[in-house]
Amino acid sequence: MDAAGLPRNDAMRKFNFPPDRDIAEDLAQSFGYTGDLVDIYTSTKGTLIHKWHHYLPLYDRYFGPWRGKPVRFLEIGVSRGGSLSMWRRWFGPEAVIFGIDINPRCRVHDGIDGQVRIGSQDDPKFLKRVVEEMGGVDIVLDDGSHQMAHVRASLEVLFPQLTVGGVYMIEDLHTAYMSGFGGGLESPDNFFRLLNRLIDDMHRWYHPQPMLNSNLGRWMTGFHVHDSIVVIDKAPVLRPTTSKVGP
Repeated sequence: MDAAGLPRNDAMRKFNFPPDRDIAEDLAQSFGYTGDLVDIYTSTKGTLIHKWHHYLPLYDRYFGPWRGKPVRFLEIGVSRGGSLSMWRRWFGPEAVIFGIDINPRCRVHDGIDGQVRIGSQDDPKFLKRVVEEMGGVDIVLDDGSHQMAHVRASLEVLFPQLTVGGVYMIEDLHTAYMSGFGGGLESPDNFFRLLNRLIDDMHRWYHPQPMLNSNLGRWMTGFHVHDSIVVIDKAPVLRPTTSKVGP
């Protein structure tokens, strides 16, 4: 798999951006996005970073309110370190930035733009240890193995530890439709099947189905689904109330 969550095969080359075209121009024309994250992304040097173009405006939309603040940011998946570099330049010097990866070679990026810890994203003890070292976590970006079982395991451990009002983003979820990642269009393990159940949990007031995961459901108040990205809102879940006003 490459750094953008794509299997390395000819069938996926159709998504490659032509090297002779301007990335910033494409983002401006295709998505109307001209934020400074574009300049930071396109001027990255010394480390490799590989992103789908439509991700950048979504990062700005969901992470932007935390810029210039001492945000505690955890990225699952370090790869060649380019993403950590981008986040440091974008969030600013006050941000507490951690990246985790199962590949011990990623240790070379430790202490440069953020802290790097080596371990598996489906290891609860490891994840809790990292969050404790961070002093809590405000944003989680899952750009790890993209294996369906791993995505779910990380969510179940990290979402309950996320700051109320924080952001939990999972990217490269086109892999949910790929058998090599434990998914498939009709697979019960496809992450979007789990998402359907979590949406049911959010609407538990209106149906008799028991909750799938009460530890998650008591905090999930909204879901944002984009191409290959899911963002989950965290806030206390309150019992719905209705009233009438007027004659």
